[in-house]
Amino acid sequence: MEFVPREELLSFEEIARLARLFVEDLGIESIRLTGGEPTVRRDLHRLVSMLADLRTPAGDPVEVSLTTNGSTLARQARLLREAGLTRVNVSLDSLRADRFAAITRRDALGDVLAGIDAAVAAGLHPVKVNAVVVRGQNDDEIVDFARFGRDKGVQIRFIEYMPLDASGTWSMEQVVSADEIVRAIAGAFPLEQVRHGSEPASRWRYLDGAGEIGVIPSVTRPFCGDCDRVRLTAEGKFLTCLFAIEDLDLRHPLRSGASDADLGRLVKEAVHGKWAGHRIGKVDFVRPRRSMSQIGG
Repeated sequence: MEFVPREELLSFEEIARLARLFVEDLGIESIRLTGGEPTVRRDLHRLVSMLADLRTPAGDPVEVSLTTNGSTLARQARLLREAGLTRVNVSLDSLRADRFAAITRRDALGDVLAGIDAAVAAGLHPVKVNAVVVRGQNDDEIVDFARFGRDKGVQIRFIEYMPLDASGTWSMEQVVSADEIVRAIAGAFPLEQVRHGSEPASRWRYLDGAGEIGVIPSVTRPFCGDCDRVRLTAEGKFLTCLFAIEDLDLRHPLRSGASDADLGRLVKEAVHGKWAGHRIGKVDFVRPRRSMSQIGG
C-alpha cells in the first residue's frame, strides 16, 4: 500500500465541519468511521466526541459507529464508548490462526478476538463481526462463524465477495451467494427471516432465540434502489457509491474558503447525478480504481 501524506488527509476539524453540514443541512442521521483503518488515527476518541456532539434539525443525537480490523480495539473500546461511540463492526474473515495470518499478513487473531470481547464489555451494542466469504478460502467456516456469534452474543454479518480486492483477482466463481450462506447455517441452526428495511444486510434470526445473523448480497441481489449511503474518504473525496468510478473533491474548496452553502450545493449536485447501480457481473461493469481498504465498508 502507498500511504497518503498526512497533509493530504482531512483534519478532525475539517471532517467535523463536513459532518455538521451533512447532519444539519443534508439529512444525514448516522455516521460511520471506516476504512482504511480508523484506529490508526491518533486520538480517534477526540473525533468521535466531536461527531457525537452533532444534532439533527429535530434535536436528535447522531449515531456514531465504527468499522475496524479490531487489532487495537481492546485498548480503545472503553475510551471510544465514553467519547460517544454507539456500536462497532469488526472485520474478521477467519477464526483459524494460520488462515487469518495468511489473509491479513499478520499474526493478530488473538488481538482481534480480545478486541471483540472488549467491545462487548464496554457496552457497545450491537457488536457485529463482518466476514467476507470467498469460495475456496473460508467458505468452510460459515457454520463456525455462526456458532462463534451465538456463543459470544455478537451478530455475524456475512458479506458476498465483491470486486474491490487490492490484488484485482476477483472472479464471480469465488462468490458464495447469500442463499448458499443461509442454507449452510440453517442446516445447523434453524433460521427465520427478519423483515428487511433500508439496511444493506438481510437479517435472519435463530429460532431458538440465540440472536441473529446478517447477510449482505451485494453481488447476487444488489440493493442499489434502497441504498441511502454516501462516503467521504480520508483525503476528502465524496463518493455516492461504493463502486463509484468518479468522485467529488471537497478538500480543495474546503481549504479554499468555500462557504457551507457552496459545499452543500456541490454535494447535492453529486447526489442528483448518482447512477442506478453498480452492474457487477455484467459486461458493462467498470471496476473502481480504489480497493476496499481505501474506501471502507
